[in-house]
Amino acid sequence: MQDKKNLKFAAMLTSNRSLSPRGFTILMTFVAMVSFASGMVFLRMGAWPVFGFFGLDVALLYWAFKKNFADSEIRERVEVTDNELVVHRFVPKQPVKEYRFIRHWVRLELVEDKARELIGSLFIHSHGKAVEIAAFLGPDERKEFYSALHQALNNTTTINR
Repeated sequence: MQDKKNLKFAAMLTSNRSLSPRGFTILMTFVAMVSFASGMVFLRMGAWPVFGFFGLDVALLYWAFKKNFADSEIRERVEVTDNELVVHRFVPKQPVKEYRFIRHWVRLELVEDKARELIGSLFIHSHGKAVEIAAFLGPDERKEFYSALHQALNNTTTINR
């Protein structure tokens, strides 16, 4: 662990969560009720396979939200000291991954398509190795973080974040 007095920049990156667990329960209840009612209409008309497809839709939607909630637990801590750039990646049910780079050899790359105004991935390059960071952030947040990290790497003064 780095000595905190040498810490020049630190940021904890977390993904956005747009739906609370309570909101998820309400949404899934509503979708299940509408699907069941619609399926019953088709069942009474004699189109019984449609009823199963409505159930399949609810199951797939449930799975997609659960996968999204699991992915939203990913966090990254980025620290810049006098000599190093350190990235800690926290993924649920996996060991913490740590990436260490010599600060003065680091090159940041933000993939941008200026013609179409698109912001892509953010990479840390050093000694032929590249690590993507902040993949779960939105494009504007990723660009803002790139600017802050770039400033921290090129600055000798302490930046608090």
